[in-house]
Amino acid sequence: MGLYAAIRQKHRLNLNVKELVRIIGYLVMVEATFMLIPFIYSLLTSSSDAMSFGVSIGICVIVGTAILLSVHPRERGFGKRDSVLLTTLVWVIFSLFGMLPFIISDMNLNFAEAFFEAISGFTTTGASVVENVEDVPRGIQLWRCVMQWLGGIGIIIFTVALLPIFNSSGGMQLFNAEVTGVTHDKLLPRISQTAKRFWVIYCVLTIVLGAILWLGPLPAYEAVCQSLSTVSTGGFTTCTDATGAWSSMSVRIPIIIFMFLGGVNFVLIYRASLGQMRKVWSDINFRSYVVAIALATLFIMSVMLAGGERGFEAVVVEPLFQVVSMITSTGYTVDNLSTWGEVVVPVLLLLMMMGACAGSTSGGFKIDRIVFMCKNARNEFKKIIHPNRYYPLTVNGMVKPPELVNKVAAFFLFYVMILALGGMALALMGVPLKDAYFSTISCIGNIGLGMGVTEQSYAAVPDAGKMVLSFVMLVGRLEIFTVIVLFSRHFWRR
Repeated sequence: MGLYAAIRQKHRLNLNVKELVRIIGYLVMVEATFMLIPFIYSLLTSSSDAMSFGVSIGICVIVGTAILLSVHPRERGFGKRDSVLLTTLVWVIFSLFGMLPFIISDMNLNFAEAFFEAISGFTTTGASVVENVEDVPRGIQLWRCVMQWLGGIGIIIFTVALLPIFNSSGGMQLFNAEVTGVTHDKLLPRISQTAKRFWVIYCVLTIVLGAILWLGPLPAYEAVCQSLSTVSTGGFTTCTDATGAWSSMSVRIPIIIFMFLGGVNFVLIYRASLGQMRKVWSDINFRSYVVAIALATLFIMSVMLAGGERGFEAVVVEPLFQVVSMITSTGYTVDNLSTWGEVVVPVLLLLMMMGACAGSTSGGFKIDRIVFMCKNARNEFKKIIHPNRYYPLTVNGMVKPPELVNKVAAFFLFYVMILALGGMALALMGVPLKDAYFSTISCIGNIGLGMGVTEQSYAAVPDAGKMVLSFVMLVGRLEIFTVIVLFSRHFWRR
């Protein structure tokens, strides 16, 4: 009997399951609250999708209320395993409930298509199965943009700011599990205060951009949708030919600025708001981000000039717009991108994979990791010449521990493996090889662009392929380890 009890104790999950379920119940109610935005808009405009939002909100409220009334958690804090599991579960559950309006409405999407559309929104990827966005009800269009805005700064960061339990335990683990990058900085001593400050910055950026676009040539509805998608670096728009609809300089220049800000670490934006510009510029990751944009833009500008292009917008604004859109993983494209020539394609692909700063709303590999790897490579080169000398790896004046080198190397390895396996899986399902790998790169980097069969939309990808890409988008948004660790048996052992 004693042996049996010992075996049960060994294999018992060391998870606060009841608290996990209770928090999920709260968040389902939160999602229902955000669904009120397109629901109220649909009611006010007598849109046909009001009923689909009403039913979806009702389902969320019933499920959330049932969970909160039935689950009584133990008096126990959150551990690291709880935080990692909750992070992944929240994104999946938000997508499952968030896809309800797509299924219930007249869009006629099946499960795989609706889930793909929802998780593409929440992960700010911007890939879509919709071929003609103008045919989608405006309430659904608004919900797509709201989903991106929610996912941009992070659902978990919103959770940490909202629920007081994370002031004492688990908050930092949740924060680290979702915030992108190698290392994470806190603005304030309590993690919930940092999360709230991030949300304030995020809301201010969104409101300011929306006001600028509204004062310009865009109607209020388009200004709101565009600001939600731009600040979140998501890329969903309210029309198929987005750059054609918003091609004026008074729209493109603000979008460039706010896409750029969306790719900046929110800690640096906060410091800039306090007037600490010297601290912002002293950050090597930020400087590398600016230099990468400048070099890529100058290269494309030289290509445009060599091709005979003239005019400030064609030679300067459009290349800068495209470069910032690519490096921040927003995914907007200019009208004449196909005429730029193949010489710019490798540069744009490099920007797609590179990504912007850690701690931002962008996807990709992140500038921070690239700086980290370059500095480590430089140190290894020095050790060849002076093998007995110690070269510490320093970033922004701080010495980084050696285990971070292994973590970055492991991230790169998993990144490449997922790219290879994802592209191979799509190719086996009948997607052309080049299109399969481009789509996988686009989804893991949360960019959303397509090529070939996916150029207009991802509707041509088989349903099984859509589920593969949905997983790839989730892994890319949560930066691999948070999701991959759940497939390890060691995670589930006590």
